[in-house]
Amino acid sequence: MSINTALCLPALDVAALGKGRMIAALSRTFIGSMQQFALCPIEERNSNPTISINLWAKLESCKIYSNPEDIEKLARLTIWSNEELQSALQERHKLFLLCLRVFQIPQPVELKSGNLNSNRIGSFIKLPNFPSTIQNNPVLPDDFFYQRKQQLTNLELPPHPELEELQKSIAELAARDERAKSLDDLVQSFLGWKSKTALKEKKSELDWIHEIVSLGNRSKEDDTGKSNYQAGTDFENIVRDSLTFLGFSIDQAHRGGAGGLDLYCSKPYPLVGECKAGKKIPSGTTQELIRLGGMHLDTEQFLNSAKLVIGPGQPTQDVLTAAAKWRVSIINPMSLQKLVELQAKYPGSVNLIQLKDYLEPGQIDHKIDEYIEKVSKEVELRSYIVQTVKKHLDLVEEADVNIDVLFGVYTASNPPKRLPQKQFHEILIELSSPLLGYLGRVQSQNSQNDRFYFLRNLAEFD
Repeated sequence: MSINTALCLPALDVAALGKGRMIAALSRTFIGSMQQFALCPIEERNSNPTISINLWAKLESCKIYSNPEDIEKLARLTIWSNEELQSALQERHKLFLLCLRVFQIPQPVELKSGNLNSNRIGSFIKLPNFPSTIQNNPVLPDDFFYQRKQQLTNLELPPHPELEELQKSIAELAARDERAKSLDDLVQSFLGWKSKTALKEKKSELDWIHEIVSLGNRSKEDDTGKSNYQAGTDFENIVRDSLTFLGFSIDQAHRGGAGGLDLYCSKPYPLVGECKAGKKIPSGTTQELIRLGGMHLDTEQFLNSAKLVIGPGQPTQDVLTAAAKWRVSIINPMSLQKLVELQAKYPGSVNLIQLKDYLEPGQIDHKIDEYIEKVSKEVELRSYIVQTVKKHLDLVEEADVNIDVLFGVYTASNPPKRLPQKQFHEILIELSSPLLGYLGRVQSQNSQNDRFYFLRNLAEFD
C-alpha cells in the first residue's frame, strides 16, 4: 500500500472519525481518483511543533450537495451543526462530502507542523515519510460501517436522535468519570459508533473479580513453587484492586509487607484493613491489625477509622473477642467478591457511605448480604419503573407520558414497592440523568408537568 498524501481536517473532525462518531469529511474540491490517504488533524490554535497522525482512510464516495434541505439532513448525520454547514454552503456555493472508511495506525506518524494551519483544512498535503505496510484495522466493523454508509448515502435520519443527544451530554463527563465512560461506550455501541466486540473485550478485563475467593482461600499447598508469603501478597493486591474498584482511595504511603499495614483507605472515609489468605483467619489477627494500626497511624486517626479483616473460614474466639472490643469488622473473601460483582454489574450501585453503616464489629457476612439485597431491590424497582414507561408508551403509541399519568399506571400495576408520587418523580429524574440514561425527560417549567420517555432497558447495561 502506498500512502503519500494526507487530507487536512479540523482536529475535532478527525477525533470524531477516529471514534466512529461519523464517517464523513468535507473537501475543498471534488475527489474521484485518490483512493487512500492519511488524515491530518489541524488544531484551531496549534502551538505544537509536530502533528501526530494516527488514522488513514479509504475513499468510498464523493458527493456534491447544494440543497439546503439536504444540508440540514447532513447535520443530523454528522457532528456539524446545520448553521455551520449552511455557512460553509454560502461561502463555497456547494459542499464536497467524502464518505470515508477509517482505519487506525498502530504507530502514529509524527509530522512537522510547519505552516500547517486552518487555511489548509479540506485540502491535501504531501507526506515525506509514511509506513509502507499498514494493517487494516478499521474503526468500525463491516456491518456497522455499511449501515452507516447507507444512512449517509440516502440521507436517512438517525433512528435514535434522543440517544445521540444523550451521548453528547455524557461525552464531557466521560473524560473524568469512569461510570460515564462505561455509559458512553454502551450508548455508542447501541448507536453503531463502537463495536460490541470492543465492549466484550472491556468486559473481559473484569475477569479478575472471579479470582477474589480463590486467592483468598489459597495457600502454599495450592500453588507449587509459591510461598505462603506470595499467596498472601497476591490476595492483598486483589483486595486493594477490589476496594479501589468499589470507590475507596488507597493511601500508597501505607504499603503492606513485613511490619506494614496491608491497606489504609483515606476516602471517602478512613479504613484500616488486614488481609489473610489461607484456610482460616489465624489467632491474633485482630490484635495484629490493632498493633500495626497504632504503629503507623496517630491515635485519633486510628480510632476514627473503620477497621476490616478479610479472610476465609470462621475466626477464632480470641479474634472475635478483640474485634468486639476494637470495633473490627470481619468478612470472608466471598462477601468482598459479591460486592465487587454488584458494582461491576451495576456501576455506581455500591454506595460506600451507606455501606459504612453495615460495618459492625465481628463477623458481618450476613450484614454484607443484607446490604447487597437492599441494593438489588433498589435496582429491581428501577428496572420495573423503566419497563412501566416502555410498556405504557407501546400500549398508547405515544412518544412520552406525563408524570401524573405515569404515576397512576405504576400504582395500578401491582408494583414491587408502593411509592409516594414525590419519590416516584425523583426516581424518574434519577433514571433520566446523563449518568444513567435509561429514560429521557421533557422538563417542564415547574417540573410538575415533566414528561418521560423510554430509552433503554436496565438489563442492557449489565
